[in-house]
Amino acid sequence: MELTGIQIGILMIVLAVGLMLIGLPVAVTMIIAGFLGMLLIRGSAPALGLLGWQSWGQSLKQILVIIPLYTWMGVMAARGGIGADAFTSLYKWVGHVRGGLAMAVSTACAAFGAVCGNHIATSIAMSRIALPEMRKRNYQDGFSLGAIAASGNLGIMIPPSGSFILFGFLTDTSIRGLFIAGILPGIFIMGLFIIQIAVQARLNPSLAPAGPSVGWIDRLKHTYLLWPIVLIFVIVMGGIYFGVFTPTEAACVGCLAILVISVARRKLKVKGIVQTLRETLPVSAMIMLMLIAARIFASSLSISGLPVALTNYIMDLGVSPYAVMALILLVFILMGIIMDIFAVMVILLPVFFPVVLALGFSPLHFGVLCVAAIMTGSLSPPFAILAYAMHNLHKDVPLTTIFRGSIPFLITLAISMFILVFIPQLATFLPSLR
Repeated sequence: MELTGIQIGILMIVLAVGLMLIGLPVAVTMIIAGFLGMLLIRGSAPALGLLGWQSWGQSLKQILVIIPLYTWMGVMAARGGIGADAFTSLYKWVGHVRGGLAMAVSTACAAFGAVCGNHIATSIAMSRIALPEMRKRNYQDGFSLGAIAASGNLGIMIPPSGSFILFGFLTDTSIRGLFIAGILPGIFIMGLFIIQIAVQARLNPSLAPAGPSVGWIDRLKHTYLLWPIVLIFVIVMGGIYFGVFTPTEAACVGCLAILVISVARRKLKVKGIVQTLRETLPVSAMIMLMLIAARIFASSLSISGLPVALTNYIMDLGVSPYAVMALILLVFILMGIIMDIFAVMVILLPVFFPVVLALGFSPLHFGVLCVAAIMTGSLSPPFAILAYAMHNLHKDVPLTTIFRGSIPFLITLAISMFILVFIPQLATFLPSLR
């Protein structure tokens, strides 16, 4: 029996998910599924042509220059102690209240995310910095690691964010607009985390006891530790927002700023700079290959006709756009439980993005919702990637303990996503001003 294009498209998705679940790299999976899909639809010559043309054409795009630059920014920020300094400064201000260390973690993760752009890297860096202090102040491990894992998620919402770069690449949406759209939602989610921490600490003081009070002079003396992050964020995002830089140019300027600051503060020497480059290159190569592979997969899926057929089917149902959006976000959450953010976007965006546009949602709004949904999935049991990352670093803490500590933050994330769906202005207001 000859398969239809739509059936081939469905098989492509099933094959991609299956290959990822057995451990194949995302890029390899996308290339295999995309090539086989085109082979079944058009034959061997178009399938081979797809591999060559997409590999050549996508490798020439300027967007691929952004990947190594922002990756290097994050690596230098971690090596230069910027995250540790941010936590130390913020702890001086709020450490004396119940849950103050967790509040400092949430705020420091948001700040570090402004120069890192990766939720796993942000969580790991902050756990190494904050958990020893939290244990010293008798914080419960489950609560501490739950707060660190959840707050680390802000690294993919606060710009510059690798998730927004991938979304823009796959959907041809303005990366500049996506970066700006993520600012208010990131601050909003951080604010909800702080409120939640305060409520939890009030209801159960043993979770997060208050620390010793610090004088105003000591607080002000340590505030200067925040200036590198503030300066870099203002330069990068301010330059993008006001049109001084393109996102690519802003990445160059951001790398230079972090390099100069780290060297001036004697946090990085020549050997350290070389090491950051060595760490950056394999990660950048992997992401760039994955982006090219994503285009191969998306092209085959588009030719199969599945996205158009799904869009027409949903539009003919006549159901509420918000009901459809809720279902789409649920799929993103479920996929985010078992896969990393890049794999989820690569598989689902070619299918659902045309549906979202047909329903009248803004691409910027949907980009923020996608990231929020994957943030929720990455914290959800039983395969929460951030919980496993914390457990791998701190094997003395049972995984179930981390899951229990994460659940209140998971609920807060779900609430924030619900609010973001019905108040799109949180995502679209700042971009609309330009």
